[in-house]
Amino acid sequence: MLNVDGVTKEFGGLVAVDNVDLEIGDEEIVGLIGPNGAGKTTLFNTITGILDPEDGAVIEFNGDNLVQRETHEIAKLGVIRTFQIVRVFEEMSVLENATAGALFGSSESLSRSEAREKARDALEFIGLADQADVEAGALPIAQQKQLELARALAADPQLVLLDEIASGLTPGEIEGLTESIERIRDERGISVFWIEHIMDAIMGVADRIVVLHSGQKIAENTPQEIRNNETVIEAYLGDSA
Repeated sequence: MLNVDGVTKEFGGLVAVDNVDLEIGDEEIVGLIGPNGAGKTTLFNTITGILDPEDGAVIEFNGDNLVQRETHEIAKLGVIRTFQIVRVFEEMSVLENATAGALFGSSESLSRSEAREKARDALEFIGLADQADVEAGALPIAQQKQLELARALAADPQLVLLDEIASGLTPGEIEGLTESIERIRDERGISVFWIEHIMDAIMGVADRIVVLHSGQKIAENTPQEIRNNETVIEAYLGDSA
């Protein structure tokens, strides 16, 4: 589904992402971990068109070249993302937020009523249907993050990129969120590429883990193998794994 080959991104001579290769297949949950400054969000930004990688990089999604495409074009190909800092439309209702995802993120040309139906379906799936008429800014942070996920689902993606979506949540909220992420893969067949610092959350659901350190990919394997990888332990996990 997603093929990333030789992606490098520099900022004024500082190499933030250094010749990274990876693949994500159908119905996979792939985790992306590493210390702060490892290049994780920069990699997401190159995949989703916010940043252009250096010359020679290959980023393909279902055979379509993503390099130098606009973000909205990439979204319509089926790649949707969330951000570290919650970005809901605070003065719009929960339903209106999810409807915006269907209207502007989907590859289909939808009427407003069709988009609302997709939005209601996504809210029902995530568990926010009873909050549909609530102003998004009035939701607690955990539900705002769920709303971002619902808005992404309303666009009918094939791949969702999640950037530290569990940060700032309680253990109970994290458990509910990880269950939703598993259901997205299991019930809707959507692949997930997930940056996370909360190891218990990501290790419990990911099929594979990719590890970045100083912009370079230093490991890729199953969660159990990553927990026991000496290079990863030294660079990032320490005794916390």
